[in-house]
Amino acid sequence: MTITGVLKDFHFKSFHFPIDPLLIVPIHPSVKGGKCYIRMNPDSIPSTVNNIRKTVKLYKTDYPLKIQFLEDDYELYNRIENISGTMFGYFTLLTIIISILGLIGLSTFMTVRRTKEIGIRKVNGAKSPEIFYMLSKEYFGLVTISFLFASPIAWFATNIWLQSFAYRIAISWWLFALAWFIVMSITMLTVGLQSYKAASKNPVEALRYE
Repeated sequence: MTITGVLKDFHFKSFHFPIDPLLIVPIHPSVKGGKCYIRMNPDSIPSTVNNIRKTVKLYKTDYPLKIQFLEDDYELYNRIENISGTMFGYFTLLTIIISILGLIGLSTFMTVRRTKEIGIRKVNGAKSPEIFYMLSKEYFGLVTISFLFASPIAWFATNIWLQSFAYRIAISWWLFALAWFIVMSITMLTVGLQSYKAASKNPVEALRYE
């Protein structure tokens, strides 16, 4: 056969497979069926599709014309990843909500237990920022330790998942640093509100508590 052109490589399978060699040849009249890849202008897809249908009718072919877009094929190929991504997104949101509720309950319980201590410290001259730091530092330490334990597991699981793709990115350290910053920010907002309320109370009310 005579080579009339060379195309740039493109994906026509799932991203779990590398780009395979592809040979595009004219459809022979004796062959019933075939595929024709056409690049379309996104702004004129309806008119282009109508022109394709008119052109096919001119050849009076007796097999039906089925128009399919590559983006639909890609969506079908990656349906499992899309469903998994959606599920993990919902599970992550649920986990964050449960964690925040747990932090609120724990911080409230610990603050109530140390109400008298807070009053005594304030009577002895402790400032509100010092009380805030005293009540919050324990949680920040526990969250950091938990993150150090969870990070290797997350890296290992993510790395295994990425190995199933033919083309993949490397997991950078800054992703874990960003995750740690987000977790610490959520912890600071959740625990900090309870700690700030306790630190801002009148010490007389705290001592009168018991």
